[in-house]
Amino acid sequence: MLSSCIVFLVHRIVIMALLCVVFILFFSTCEAKLQLPKHVNITGVFAFGDSIVDQGNNNNLTTHAKCNYLPYGKDFMGGNKPTGRFSNARTPADMLVEDFGIKKLMPAYLDQDLKVEDLKTGVSFASGASGYDLLTPIVASALPLSVQLALFQQYIWKMNGFIGEEAAKDIVKKSLYIVVAGSDDLCNTYFMLKFPRKIQYNIDSYTNLMVDGASNFVNDLYNMGARRIWIFGLPPIGCLPSQRLRGGGFPKVCVEEYNQAAQMTNTKLSAKIYSLNEKLPQSELLYINIYDPLLDIIVNHHKYGFEDAKSACCIGGNEFLLCSNTTGTCENDTKYLFWDSYHLTEKGYRILLDQIFN
Repeated sequence: MLSSCIVFLVHRIVIMALLCVVFILFFSTCEAKLQLPKHVNITGVFAFGDSIVDQGNNNNLTTHAKCNYLPYGKDFMGGNKPTGRFSNARTPADMLVEDFGIKKLMPAYLDQDLKVEDLKTGVSFASGASGYDLLTPIVASALPLSVQLALFQQYIWKMNGFIGEEAAKDIVKKSLYIVVAGSDDLCNTYFMLKFPRKIQYNIDSYTNLMVDGASNFVNDLYNMGARRIWIFGLPPIGCLPSQRLRGGGFPKVCVEEYNQAAQMTNTKLSAKIYSLNEKLPQSELLYINIYDPLLDIIVNHHKYGFEDAKSACCIGGNEFLLCSNTTGTCENDTKYLFWDSYHLTEKGYRILLDQIFN
């Protein structure tokens, strides 16, 4: 019994040491492509969740949560190329696949111009305004996480036909999966919509509902063959321009109630991910903290080269406070942390990713 315990402890220590080595090798520099250890082979990256990693899946949906128009894409790959990405240029999904040395951009799965080579190295199934609470995408007419999983299953069937079942299974097993969701649940469904969720739940029980949704999603993704899954926590949502406008009063300060809700969710989510990592054989689940790095950038924005970390560069034109195609933008978006009322500029995302992984 004692020897088996010692073997188990040694096994866990080795795993943690390998993870540390991987992180150091991955993120020692933000300029060079990430160098993987010889025993680690990530062949693709797949994204699930909300608008942070929606690469254009919402373009053909009947929803207001889409941005396939200027000024979105104002600085994308040479300029004035709106693709459905919720930023002035690239998203974190694009930056990760480039940092891993896989490809320049991550495409949307629903992009009609996709080729087999694009599919092999990963796509995004994410949908702007989706969330862990099923009510969130329903209200916004976005793709629920369950539908995103169904599209991933469709992807597997397609790849079985294109390259064979064994090759497709190898891609699924060796790829990295990133999950970004939860902000819309709190910002839109709970605090803004209020009915029925705020009637049904207090904030403690609602964050439990969110974490249960995240847990079920990760379990389902694991059962479909995914092993290396990164789950990103919630940002300080009370400091988003949209939430400052709605609840920050005349000075538009960060809304502490909203930030506390995000922190509560993150505490529960990180514990749940740790628990799942212990239960699911051969899983490599990681909870990624984005709350603290982003809050530091907001508070100390001048240190990171931003002049404004409170306002959006563009003016909102609908109930989601996304950029309007009839109004202007700021003169220089590199001076702004936020592109619109929810999303960062490309410069903001680049600095945030570097802060997270360094």
